[in-house]
Amino acid sequence: MEDTVILIVQKIVKFILFLLSCLLTPFLMLQGLRKRNKLPLIKSRLLLLSASEIARKIRRQEVSSEEVVRAYIERCNDVNRSLNAIVESRFDAAVQEARNVDKFLAVVARTEEQLARDLPLLGVPVTVKESIAVEGMSNAVGVKKRKSLKANRNAQVVDMIREAGAIILLVSNTPELCLFWESNNKTTGPTWNPYDTTRVSGGSSGGEAALLGSAASCLSLASDIAGSARLPAMFCGVFGHKPTACLVPCRGHRPDSNDTNWPQYFTIGTMVRYAEDLPLVMKIISKPEESRCRFDQKVSPRNMKFYYLDDCCGMTNSIDDDMKQAIQRLRMHIETAYGLKVQKAQFSQMKFAFEIGAYLLLHLEVDGVNQDVTCAGSSKALLELLKCIFHASSYSLPVIAYSLLKWIFSKFPQSVRDAMAEKRISLKREFEELLGDDGVLIFPSFASASHYQYQAYAKVADFTYMMIYNVLGLPVTQCPMGLNKRGLPVGIQIVANAGNDHLTIAVAREIERVFGGWQQPPANESQV
Repeated sequence: MEDTVILIVQKIVKFILFLLSCLLTPFLMLQGLRKRNKLPLIKSRLLLLSASEIARKIRRQEVSSEEVVRAYIERCNDVNRSLNAIVESRFDAAVQEARNVDKFLAVVARTEEQLARDLPLLGVPVTVKESIAVEGMSNAVGVKKRKSLKANRNAQVVDMIREAGAIILLVSNTPELCLFWESNNKTTGPTWNPYDTTRVSGGSSGGEAALLGSAASCLSLASDIAGSARLPAMFCGVFGHKPTACLVPCRGHRPDSNDTNWPQYFTIGTMVRYAEDLPLVMKIISKPEESRCRFDQKVSPRNMKFYYLDDCCGMTNSIDDDMKQAIQRLRMHIETAYGLKVQKAQFSQMKFAFEIGAYLLLHLEVDGVNQDVTCAGSSKALLELLKCIFHASSYSLPVIAYSLLKWIFSKFPQSVRDAMAEKRISLKREFEELLGDDGVLIFPSFASASHYQYQAYAKVADFTYMMIYNVLGLPVTQCPMGLNKRGLPVGIQIVANAGNDHLTIAVAREIERVFGGWQQPPANESQV
């Protein structure tokens, strides 16, 4: 009886979202009439190397760290005029750190193998999502009243990559408090997509994805609680990895939470342009030593089981033809190249994925939100919503909507939350039984390629394609699968059971080898 009621509510909500889409889409599509700004040509060959290759060349002194850092700084300045992805940079300090690396390498007695082991990212430039604390850099995360807030210490993962020799270039744009799937706030404004600057880069790690997709970054620290790293990675044509729950330390992120479920659902991860960099980064930022060793394991697709799904649940829109074709192309490759059957998966609880994700995530007590958002509660949220309509609110619409939804969901009986928690456990058990420790699921990253600004409101249920894996705590790698007819990136997710991040990354490397991985965005050859 309870499941029947949920399914009826699904149909009602889906109809409401359909009407909202019908009302909004004609007006939002007018954004396509805006001028598209093509990015300048990529000037330096160094920008087309993986972080792993850059690190090798720096260790061998085939190229200087300063040369690499300056090339990326120039590229950041070139593209940010069109993308608006950078919140604050530390370019001068980065150049000085690069010089110090070059001086160190000129006198160091360690072998190349020792340097690779002890300082695997020595001299390599890295960009960081603003919500991940970098000492002395902006940590306001789009909150207007805290726009001058600076981090007083590094997040733990920032310390880890710096200890590995990395050089931080900048912190990048997010939605306010990371609470939406489009990177726009009242402090920095919107970040645009490098493949079509009339469309969004996604969120909440949209600044990082835009820089990566435009070759203005080679390696990124991002975070993910409802697809926050994987959606922008797909929109901008790069790889994004959400690790197994609790694999990567999360201290130093804003917002944060003392809720016991927070580390199960939220994680810091990475986005990269080249798949070979995924195990490199994960070995550095993963905490348990035994987990790091797994990234060195050689995995052949021949020894794996493959399953696929091309839909998610009753609430989501069906994936478009581009996404279907991407899944079909990978299935055909696996079956042809390795003689394996890619079977369609069956999960009885997947039809409740939206409800499971929405109920459990909206019941999290998020410290940063409680501290910075004063519109909690129905009357305050409604007042801020009215002010927002007249452009008088200091909060962005997603934050107001979050506060209102959180208040509404708090009025549901505890039995509803308990039922969703049970369905979560049941669904995770289904994954464990089907995939085991040698299986992966091929799954859509989203229903379609990047959309225009504000279209996410009518597509809110479609984020279930990513959100469900946060509440399940499973590792997922978003992999680019080329460009559609409009020149926009499409991608798919590879999912495995907890602790099997190395499997999803192994498939990501296979996908890159066969389908090409990241592709350069269109460039304006007249710009210098």
